[in-house]
Amino acid sequence: MSQVRAVAAAHVHAPAGQVAAALADYATVRPKILPSQYSDYTLREGGAGAGTVVSWRFAATEKRVRDCLITVTAPADGVLVETDANSSMVTTYTVTGSEDGHTGVVIETAWNGAGGIGGFFERTFAPKALVKIYDELLANLDAHCQAG
Repeated sequence: MSQVRAVAAAHVHAPAGQVAAALADYATVRPKILPSQYSDYTLREGGAGAGTVVSWRFAATEKRVRDCLITVTAPADGVLVETDANSSMVTTYTVTGSEDGHTGVVIETAWNGAGGIGGFFERTFAPKALVKIYDELLANLDAHCQAG
């Protein structure tokens, strides 16, 4: 079994504080910016950053649907970590401001992949599919921050 990683990054046209607050708002913003691969979104505890617990169904493909139970931590300024209680998946969001008023956002997800030939295909194709989903999430975040 080996670790599988997917990394997506984008610049958001808004100040870092606004972007970080939007990402940490699991009560109102997150449900609006999540792509269609996320469904059955439920806020279970909290709603703003660390201490939040949410659940959703994530469909990486039509056949690969996973029930996620996410606990959020914030180990540093500009960093949110989502840990799935139902798997080894951990997703880290890192927000970094720049002098031009734009913000860099990096989403990195890692999990313990399968072994054998199935693991080969997972390591080869899953990160690319996940980056495509994250690119949409980041575009939605950018649009949300620019709108308001």
